[in-house]
Amino acid sequence: MKYDILIKNCSVLTANYEIDENCYVAVKDNQISQIDEVDNLSTDIEAKETINGKGKLLMPGLVDAHTHTCQQLLRGRTMDEYPMVWTRILVPFESRLDEEAVSTSASLSCLEMIKNGTTSFADSGGLHMHKAAEAAIESGMRAAITKSVMDMGNFIPDTMLGSPEVIIEEIESLYKDYHGTDDRINIWFALRQVMTSSPELISKVSEKAEQYKTGLHAHLAEHRDEVSFCLQKYQKRPAEVFDEYGALGPNLLTAHNVVLSEEEIDLLHERDVKIVHCPRNNFGNHGFPKTPRMLQTGLSIGLGSDGAAGSSLSLFDEMRVFRSGIHAFWGLPIFDPKVLSAKELLEMATIGGARALQMENEIGEISVGKKADFILVDIDQPHISPTHNLINTIVEGVNGTDVEDVVINGKVIMKNREVLTLDEERIRHESTRALNRMAEKAGI
Repeated sequence: MKYDILIKNCSVLTANYEIDENCYVAVKDNQISQIDEVDNLSTDIEAKETINGKGKLLMPGLVDAHTHTCQQLLRGRTMDEYPMVWTRILVPFESRLDEEAVSTSASLSCLEMIKNGTTSFADSGGLHMHKAAEAAIESGMRAAITKSVMDMGNFIPDTMLGSPEVIIEEIESLYKDYHGTDDRINIWFALRQVMTSSPELISKVSEKAEQYKTGLHAHLAEHRDEVSFCLQKYQKRPAEVFDEYGALGPNLLTAHNVVLSEEEIDLLHERDVKIVHCPRNNFGNHGFPKTPRMLQTGLSIGLGSDGAAGSSLSLFDEMRVFRSGIHAFWGLPIFDPKVLSAKELLEMATIGGARALQMENEIGEISVGKKADFILVDIDQPHISPTHNLINTIVEGVNGTDVEDVVINGKVIMKNREVLTLDEERIRHESTRALNRMAEKAGI
């Protein structure tokens, strides 16, 4: 039997979130074809490329289920700023982005994600999103990409606004040009948030997402101002407004979900909405979500970085921060050390994100028949090994820089920390120039 890729002598994080040691994993075309103990490796097995997995853990590629690739050039700009950062910094910056800046920003974003073990992402959109799609294609990553959608808001510049008809036409054009590219790129519809979406826009965009059988990406219940706006304008809370106009459903990915009422949590569960938390952004700006309650209802939860403006794109960091914050806020007051377990966190960063991207049948776990989207983590290091419990240590000890190799869709994208699909030196050089140019252009 001849395979495309053979990883030998590795440990494997199984679909049950257990560790199997001394394994081999074989890849044929773009799928995981075989997983077994090394002792059972047949002598007649050949591979185009063999990777030595000794001292490494093979685990699912992480899924960043909410990010902004167009904000990569804002790194370090939003910390220690007074609210509202979005209206004072992010909107002026995004509204002035040109195609060159978006292309550079998205390429740098993909580079950082790959080097931190992220293999798939959902981008909630911005301007010139065809450039983000092209960057994802070049990088080899898997992505669900959309265009930022807004048709109202006194502080939103005209460059970021559009009528429902124009917005839908633009997303349909993006869909026609890029959806299904190389089996990795999906184009979604979007609603930026309820405060910048008219009832007509919510209804029409939701209908189009259903018509195209694709996903719908939105920010929801991010902060108290959003709740106040909805109560004053609609006499309903944000999730209830989305539900009234047809947005809540199994294809909806909602980011943040911090200020949800008990009734909204039940409603989201009833509609099978996919929840995504952005821990570092939420804790730093909005508060602590009711994650233990959401898990009790059976809601699917994924993790997102929310872009690089306020932090890095490392989901390993997001897991670690999320565990500490939720434990301190919800666990310590009631003496519950397992209010959010290591296994649940790993699920959020992998299969939870896969569900958010509507791809749980294809990615998110290591099993035969799934797409070959996985990473190899160097665990033979003093901050990881030896350990009494490697699952716990993945959450508490592993960093994105411990990722040695990345395979996406059956292709080796990073080997020995070298990204093979992107010119890192060129991207970093162009990004430095673009960061300074865009900061001056946006007046930030």
